[in-house]
This record gives sequence, structure tokens and C-alpha cells, in this order.
Amino acid sequence: MPTGVGCRLRLGPNYEPDAPLVFPRHGCDEKGSDPSRLTTKAQQQALEARGLTPAKSVFGDLNPSPRLLMGPGPINADPRVLRAMAMPLLGQFDPEFTAYMNETMALLRQLYQTANRWSFLVDGTARAGIEAFLVSLIEPGDRVLVPIFGRFGHLLHEIASRCGAEVTTMETEWGTVFEPDAIEAAVKRLRPKLVAIVHGDTSTTMAQPLAELGQICRRYDAILYVDATATLGGMDVPVDAWQIDAASAGLQKCLSGPPGSAPVTFNERVERLVLRRKHIEAGIRPAGYVAPNGSRIGSNYFDLAMLMDYWGEARLNHHTEAASMLYAARECARIVLRDGLNETFARHALAGTALTAGVEAMGLKVFGDRRHKMANVTGVHIPEGVDGDKVRAAMLNDFGIEIGTSFGPLHGRIWRIGTMGYNCRKQNVLICLGALEAVLRYAGLSVPAGAAVETAYAVYTGSAASR
Repeated sequence: MPTGVGCRLRLGPNYEPDAPLVFPRHGCDEKGSDPSRLTTKAQQQALEARGLTPAKSVFGDLNPSPRLLMGPGPINADPRVLRAMAMPLLGQFDPEFTAYMNETMALLRQLYQTANRWSFLVDGTARAGIEAFLVSLIEPGDRVLVPIFGRFGHLLHEIASRCGAEVTTMETEWGTVFEPDAIEAAVKRLRPKLVAIVHGDTSTTMAQPLAELGQICRRYDAILYVDATATLGGMDVPVDAWQIDAASAGLQKCLSGPPGSAPVTFNERVERLVLRRKHIEAGIRPAGYVAPNGSRIGSNYFDLAMLMDYWGEARLNHHTEAASMLYAARECARIVLRDGLNETFARHALAGTALTAGVEAMGLKVFGDRRHKMANVTGVHIPEGVDGDKVRAAMLNDFGIEIGTSFGPLHGRIWRIGTMGYNCRKQNVLICLGALEAVLRYAGLSVPAGAAVETAYAVYTGSAASR
């Protein structure tokens, strides 16, 4: 008799009605008996001996504690985005679903302020977008310039090196950015195929000015790629006006969504380079297809040429689009555009100004070059004699508020407080400042009582009065 089909379950003498029934691994014998002769209790003991226990005694319901995520990302997702993710799934080539794909592309063009035809999603976190560009553009031996002013510039170096590029880096002290003239001098000397740079690096809370870099790269026939993960939707990223050739981001910061989808955009200059390397995989190649002479892109999943065929009119099967994440990305972009780009940028700038004022009212120092501080993330020097990790733990455990630690040379030196996306609101700024003040006072630091909230509140009140 086939295993498990039409079998009679034989219950042993130790059977307990409320105990979970665990079926034998090898099924029933010809008489419908359990050949292992194990009772329910014995089976459970055998599982426990192997380090396993019944499911009901291992995990409870998924019920995350409520948190206010005021770190450098991820942030609390907008409830409208979460509702969108709960919408029914559709087949990936259902006309209704492909219409949503097209709508998402149209919304991303507006978000990036570009006319680029190719504006779509790469399934994966923000890093998926970065890898898709670098692996699709870089061939072994290509010269790549990476200006580094924080942890995520090092990431671009890492990925470009793995693609086989000859990477040249230029570095500046964390908390500062590059002057355009310095970057132009490096581009002129190196003549790279690609310049890869971060717009806003949350590790240092600095934003690199980009307005002149596109023109510099065009002057020396280099492609400009920008990682806008931490700025898209919170700071101005006018792709066409700044002559950015390719840009990528994520949903989990200023766009008020969960991590898991990377919005990308690129122009004809990038398209031409990618199509020279286009190879359609076996099984979906159209009749008569002839591959170009360029080297095949080293990743199948992050192959921009195949992704173009998936998102374009050809609709060639590549992956199965993450439907719920597409719904999320569509809603993230729709919300920002409905509120207005300039209005959203102003909201982030105001929150950053209020938070900074509140921090300084407590006698704390803001980290880095204030001229180039990101609007949506603030670095705060940890006062001497204060245990930064204990403060963060108290904020989390006692107030349910998360603020960020720091990386590399800044580890243990600064906290990073984010005011972005759905969390970029007056009440959250005031609540966060009030909690930080209370924790610092409890830790023994002499902090003026109520000064932080009062000062930040005055910033908001003054802004409202001036409108």
C-alpha cells in the first residue's frame, strides 16, 4: 500500500488526546500498522533527542513589539503601504498585473524626475539595485572611480572589485564630502568607464553634492552611477537635471516602505552598454536570436538586459515578480507624489532642523560638516563618560524607540537619529527628543529639563507661523 494513503493510525497505550499527532516517517505497513511501533510520547522523545520539539512548543504567534524606528533605516512603514501589500496576488503576466508594473514604472520616473524609459524594480533590498548596475556595466579590467566618504562608498568598492574592475578610490575624512574639482581631477587623470558614488551616506550622515558631477562625467565620457538609497523621496534627486546616468534606491528609508525592492532608473547611455552584453538564456530565446559580441553579464538574476525584456513589451520570463513588493513600491511612490516632491523634501528638512535644534538644546554636539548634513539623518556625538550602547538599550527597552549606532571609525563615537519617511513627523521628533533627554538625565548627565522638546517645538511653531 502506498505510504500514508488509506492507512489506519494505530494509537499506542500512552496516547493523549490533546497531544500533537506525529506520523511515522516511513508510513504504514500492509496491515495499516505503524511499523516503528512508536507511540505519540515516544515519537516526541525521539524528536527531542534529535534536538527537535513539536512546533506548538517552539514558536508562538508572530507578534513584534511596537517600536518607533528613529534610526538610519529601516523605518516604520506607512500603514497604506502595508495595506497595499495585503492585496490579492495576481499572475505575473496577468494583464492587470502588467498594468500595475507599467504604472509603477511611470511613478518611478516622476520620483526620479526623469524621462528615462527604463525605470523599474529590482527584486531585493537596496543592495540588489547596486549590484544590478555594477555587474551589468563592469567588465573585467574596466577602470572604475569610487569617491568614498563613508561606509557605503566602501561597499561600492567591494562590489566593483568583485566584478573584476580596476578600482581607484579617493577618500575624505568621515564627516566631510568632496569638492567637485577634486573629483574632476581624478576623473581627468584616470579616465574611468564608471564613476560610482553615494548621494547620502547614512554612516556619516553626509550628503555629497552631485549637481556638477554629471557634467564632469560627460566631459570625460564616463558613466555616473549614484546610490540614492537614503535620499530618494527625502532629498532632491533630479536625475535628468543633474545628468545622472544610473541611480538606485530602496523603499525602507524616505519612501516609507519595507526593505525588499530596489527602484532603479537609467538612460540610453547605460542601455547601450548593457545591450552590448545581452545574452538571452536558453529556453526563452526567440527564433533567430543572435547574441552580441560583448561578454555575458556575470549574474543571471541581476542581468539588466534580461530585466529590460521582462519589464518591457517583450515580457520575456526572467524571474517571478514579487507581487506584494511591487504593490508596496507603487504605493510608496504614489504617496510621495500625491503629497508633492517639494513638500516632502521640505517636511524632511524641517524635521532635521527641529531635531538638530533639540539635540543642541541639550548641550550635545552634532557630528560632521553642517553644510552637507543629510536632511533625514543626524549624527550626535556621544557625551564623554556616557555609555552609548546603554543609552540606546534604554531608549529601546523603556521607551520603545530605536536610534542607530555607528560603523567603523565612528563606532562608539556617535548616535544616528533618523527622521525619514512615515516617521518624519512632528510628534515623533518631539517624542524621541523627550525620551533621549530622560535617558541621559537618568544616566547622570546634566541636561536642561524640557529644553530639547521646547526648542524643537518652537522650530515647528515658527515654521507654521511663517507660512
